[in-house]
Amino acid sequence: MDNIRNRAWRLSQNKCKKHQSGRAKDDYRGEKNWKMLYTRGDKLARAVQLGIEYPRISNSQRTLKAMEEA
Repeated sequence: MDNIRNRAWRLSQNKCKKHQSGRAKDDYRGEKNWKMLYTRGDKLARAVQLGIEYPRISNSQRTLKAMEEA
């Protein structure tokens, strides 16, 4: 029985595969933290990209603003 792929070979292959999957995770950085965006202009630009309202307005302020416009 002349089998080259023994237990040592399997262990070394598993180690190599683990390192490759670790590299793939590092490519995705996720969303930026709002605390890391220092200036107001940066925060406004990021809010436009995300499609959210910034600065956030409470419901009571929103209703007062709507009543003033009407």
